Amino acid sequence: MPRPHTPGPEAEPLLVDAETDLRPTPEVAAARRTLRAHPALLLIGIVLASLNMRAALAGVSPLLGEISGHFGLSATMSSLVTTIPLIFMGLASPFAPRLARRWGTEAVLLSALALLIGGILLRVAPPVMTLFAGGALVGSGIAFLNVLMPGLVKRDFPHRAAGMTALYTTSMIGGATVSAASAVPLENALGGWQGSLASWSLLAAVAALVWIPQTVLARRGTHHGEPAATPVRTTPEAEPRLSRSPLAWQVTLFMGLQSSIAYVCIAWLPTIFTDHGMSKNTAGLVFAFSTMLQMVGSFVVPTLAGRMRSQRILAVAVAALMGAGIAGLLVAPVAGAWVWATLIGVGQGGAVGLALTMMVLRTGDAHTSARLSGMAQTWGYLLAAVGPLALGVVHQTIGGWGLPLTLMLAVCGVLAALGLGAGRDRKIRS
Repeated sequence: MPRPHTPGPEAEPLLVDAETDLRPTPEVAAARRTLRAHPALLLIGIVLASLNMRAALAGVSPLLGEISGHFGLSATMSSLVTTIPLIFMGLASPFAPRLARRWGTEAVLLSALALLIGGILLRVAPPVMTLFAGGALVGSGIAFLNVLMPGLVKRDFPHRAAGMTALYTTSMIGGATVSAASAVPLENALGGWQGSLASWSLLAAVAALVWIPQTVLARRGTHHGEPAATPVRTTPEAEPRLSRSPLAWQVTLFMGLQSSIAYVCIAWLPTIFTDHGMSKNTAGLVFAFSTMLQMVGSFVVPTLAGRMRSQRILAVAVAALMGAGIAGLLVAPVAGAWVWATLIGVGQGGAVGLALTMMVLRTGDAHTSARLSGMAQTWGYLLAAVGPLALGVVHQTIGGWGLPLTLMLAVCGVLAALGLGAGRDRKIRS
């Protein structure tokens, strides 16, 4: 059974953002209490922002062949289209708490949506370099959303955090599903891949419009140049040194490898299907179906994990599901496509849900959990960026998918081994 944690009186849930470990100034706290009196605006803002957290990435994969053909990209260069956003998701993550401390979470979220709009539109500009530069902006915007959204949910809905977390996670996966499924139809309707990719800037723009009044209200009463928040803890020497903790690195590497598998599928799964004779439209639908089924795993696995002292069985199970789906791609990629998509989708959803859950279960307090989350997202996404690029290089070198998929099977094996360590009933200690 999970061990309940009862915060002390100093950990006022309405004032502490556990994800970024910041305490707002009295003026900002008062403004946020006013905002919480009208939760509908907050709820709509969270849902709209969550819809944008994967949509700009998932919509690229079904169109990667057209994008590569338009610019004459090799398989290795094509993989950079999906790898560069991952790199910047890792590089930008540590800056989100610092920016939130200075300007406020709401302002940083609004800036993240502005980065998404600019990056999405920059990707469709004529020079090939803007394709990659736009990807960097997209990755940076998503990184800020990744880091700040969980803490925002805990802060503004402290008594409904579990339900709101499920809502924003479902919205995130739903946005990716719709993006993947509609990529090819939008391409046909709008006259090319540029129109399909650019269309998702509209969703980000709508979300940004909703966050403008929240950003203005949250800073009401503060003077120009004043920070929006200060650190909750002021004695870092008493904190666990995560970089010296084997358990912290096991959780981080588990996060990174499961993300690597997920983004390999985002980058290459539709291409694997079309290279074996499936139509582009059907490949996009199968990929969207797999993405949609991540909601099953992301709901069931964390629920089970919270009821278990050890999560080792769950870690092996999600790795095995993904491994079975990848093995199926080796044997009958088109004939069993829907089955393999099911196994991969449920496994991926369960793996990411388990990775996020272990960041809480392996730590003793919200402060350490937030620090572990930052470590895991920074190094995890940088590790994840290796996957799509490496498989693109291998595919270009050998001209087939047999060896790349075999390497992915090996990654699933390593993921299971890491899960046996990260899933133990242990806490990170000083």
